[in-house]
Amino acid sequence: MGLGFGLLSAQLRPGETDWTRAYDETIRLAVEAERLGFTSVWTTEHHFVDDGYMPSLLIVGAALAQATSRIELGTGVILAPLYHPLRLAEDAATVQLLSHGRLTLGLGLGWNEVEFVGLGADARRRGAAMEEILRILPQAWTGEPFTHHGAVYDLPTLAVRPAPSTRIPILVGGGAEPAIRRAARLADGVFLSTPAAKFVEQVHWVLDECERIGRDPSSFRFIHYSVLLAGVSRAEALARYRDVMWAMQWKYSDMGASATRPLPAVTPPRFDRPDEALVTGRATYAGTPDELVEALLDLRAQAGVPVEFAARSHFPLLDYEAQVDLMQQLAEGVAPHV
Repeated sequence: MGLGFGLLSAQLRPGETDWTRAYDETIRLAVEAERLGFTSVWTTEHHFVDDGYMPSLLIVGAALAQATSRIELGTGVILAPLYHPLRLAEDAATVQLLSHGRLTLGLGLGWNEVEFVGLGADARRRGAAMEEILRILPQAWTGEPFTHHGAVYDLPTLAVRPAPSTRIPILVGGGAEPAIRRAARLADGVFLSTPAAKFVEQVHWVLDECERIGRDPSSFRFIHYSVLLAGVSRAEALARYRDVMWAMQWKYSDMGASATRPLPAVTPPRFDRPDEALVTGRATYAGTPDELVEALLDLRAQAGVPVEFAARSHFPLLDYEAQVDLMQQLAEGVAPHV
């Protein structure tokens, strides 16, 4: 099935105040991912973060569409309740046309109150908003007039154009049971990053919901993304990527506070716990390429469904050459075997 790569986030490094390098490298890494044979490349979204964590996935998706020619372009994920559904439909259709049908639209609920307040959305209604968005988008992409009257969105009769030339698959990211069951009813798959036991439970929710509504589960995609760290051993891989992985993890706890902080972006605090603490309870695998393959195949076997994989092995603080080296290790040692 191959291996995807991401999540590209175009974040500043400590001391930087100009995002040109970050966005140039985002394009270069996507091109490199295609050259190395990864099957997909994924972007990720947040807003108002001091290091500029990528807020505009479909704009970047349009650039990636022009820089690449074969690789699947996935959003992992767009925070759908922050968008007007018709504008989301227009922008996604445009990227699908520019990419000649390579867009996969991953959508998530969002969790940061600062983002909802800043963009004028109601966090309390994000579940209901997602339910309606998942119903609106397929109608909008027909190019024909339609009407939608819901609790969150009340849309007049109109047609959204341009219409995509091919169907845009929709994936749902999230961990809660209602979100997973919603995906089984209304989406084409899930994009999840949970430890094996939790992932198996989420797969069960999908299969149970498919049985309940009479859906063939073979039409549903299960994509699991995890941090993959390749090295000569588990200990060596953890030690090598310790600081950049910690910086990526820590930033999520800092997002709200950073929204009102002046530049430059804050340097992450020192990580003073054992390296193993970075992976405990997370979808993170470290070791030799063979050990990574074994872990992923074991996850697929436990799930009992055709799981696709993506490596969340882009680290904003890792220099470009080291990032490409990690990508090459995964492309050569892991991708052909999963």
